[in-house]
Amino acid sequence: MTTAIRRAAGSSYFRNPWPALWAMMVGFFMIMLDSTVVAIANPTIMAQLRIGYATVVWVTSAYLLAYAVPMLVAGRLGDRFGPKNLYLIGLGVFTVASLGCGLSSGAGMLIAARVVQGVGAGLLTPQTLSTITRIFPAHRRGVALGAWGTVASVASLVGPLAGGALVDSMGWEWIFFVNVPVGVIGLILAAYLIPALPHHPHRFDWFGVGLSGAGMFLIVFGLQQGQSANWQPWIWAVIVGGIGFMSLFVYWQARNAREPLIPLEVFNDRNFSLSNLGIAIIAFAGTGMMLPVTFYAQAVCGLSPTHTAVLFAPTAIVGGVLAPFVGMIIDRSHPLCVLGFGFSVLAIAMTWLLCEMAPGTPIWRLVLPFIALGVAGAFVWSPLTVTATRNLRPHLAGASSGVFNAVRQLGAVLGSASMAAFMTSRIAAEMPGGVDALTGPAGQDATVLQLPEFVREPFAAAMSQSMLLPAFVALFGIVAALFLVDFTGAAVAKEPLPESDGDADDDDYVEYILRREPEEDCDTQPLRASRPAAAAASRSGAGGPLAVSWSTSAQGMPPGPPGRRAWQADTESTAPSAL
Repeated sequence: MTTAIRRAAGSSYFRNPWPALWAMMVGFFMIMLDSTVVAIANPTIMAQLRIGYATVVWVTSAYLLAYAVPMLVAGRLGDRFGPKNLYLIGLGVFTVASLGCGLSSGAGMLIAARVVQGVGAGLLTPQTLSTITRIFPAHRRGVALGAWGTVASVASLVGPLAGGALVDSMGWEWIFFVNVPVGVIGLILAAYLIPALPHHPHRFDWFGVGLSGAGMFLIVFGLQQGQSANWQPWIWAVIVGGIGFMSLFVYWQARNAREPLIPLEVFNDRNFSLSNLGIAIIAFAGTGMMLPVTFYAQAVCGLSPTHTAVLFAPTAIVGGVLAPFVGMIIDRSHPLCVLGFGFSVLAIAMTWLLCEMAPGTPIWRLVLPFIALGVAGAFVWSPLTVTATRNLRPHLAGASSGVFNAVRQLGAVLGSASMAAFMTSRIAAEMPGGVDALTGPAGQDATVLQLPEFVREPFAAAMSQSMLLPAFVALFGIVAALFLVDFTGAAVAKEPLPESDGDADDDDYVEYILRREPEEDCDTQPLRASRPAAAAASRSGAGGPLAVSWSTSAQGMPPGPPGRRAWQADTESTAPSAL
């Protein structure tokens, strides 16, 4: 007599986890959409609120700062209070803050609302990855994260286009108002479809929260403000102070044996550590390249903001189409092959693009390297996430998700700040009059479309040379991929499954045997596994299909009443079983 159930307390794998995934993707899509839609609206916001360039930059910078700081904390909060609860709180905060952004009548109110928006996004984002890791078995996780990557690609495509259309037809406020009904729908779906996963009432590391929050804030603030402050000594002091706080944070995590905010054991997994390096590299390169390419498209090619967004569309389309297929490939392949290919294509595509960035280049020739960038993104973003989480234990899901997303955000901020500094140096070297050629009377920022004809060629050269930075950084991704190891479960997938009897399920999910005692008296002699089952267990080892062991109290089980037999099943695998 056997009893099968579909999940275990430590793993939480469900028969059909896809509805929960789609519910989470509503909020995740809105967060990713908002990350790209505001850039198109910045000139209109600047004109209608009558603010300068330095002020309008804070509309984005405030969001990035508030987004980055809660990342580490949010992953651990999800472990403590449940990822579903944190997801709902984050989505609710983001939705209310979006309404506040749309109702803003001045720059101060808008920036404050953007800070609250960023906090909501920072609470929500790590919960999506954490929940996927816990509700999908390892051998199905690649497909799920492929869908996750597709949503990000579609959002990066729709964001700029939707932003341009809304600003032109209804006003900049509507890029925020549109989030409100979507957020309400997302809250309803999440409340009903996302499972309430187990969480444990452990102590919370508030001192670690303070150290990490202060360190993240100071580093991101220094990087964001460095260029506008001309990298004055106080900027470097802020950055060094942030690094000091983060160093203290790491030291405290190593000393705190009770309940660290980040269990440092996550870095014992080589793939997780290298994947964090990889996600920082792709975020650095992807964010950094946006600045010179956007300036080149508008100042040299004469494209409008909406047409500039269309120029980036092939990258998002190709990445979105390929992401699910790459998800299936990464489930069956060594991560070195997939990620090595992806980072190689990324470096080649960026080098190709910088070679094409000249005044007389036709638009169709620019589209080709953008297609290659889409291929690179598909072979990097989702595979990095799969590789990072594949071998981690479920109880580390929340902490690892927070680390992974925080590193991604820091890579993006570092890419933006580094590119701004490098681009300014190339403009000063290539253009007559240096940076002064880009400013109007009294130091006012000029519109890039007003560049005189005689400076467009040196400006294009400066933008092209600026692309050397992300292309060079992408090479480090190839180096990181060389040190990846194969998934521990890869051998299991290749192992032939034992023959099944007619009563067993033939789906791909795990069957767990519930430990209990029979309802009626039966023979007290131990029930031994059949020879085929024992052989199957011997072949599979700890990583194979269910290894069934029947035991009495003499083998470590608590003794039961006379005439009762205690029985259990030991499982260490996510492969399908046949009993």
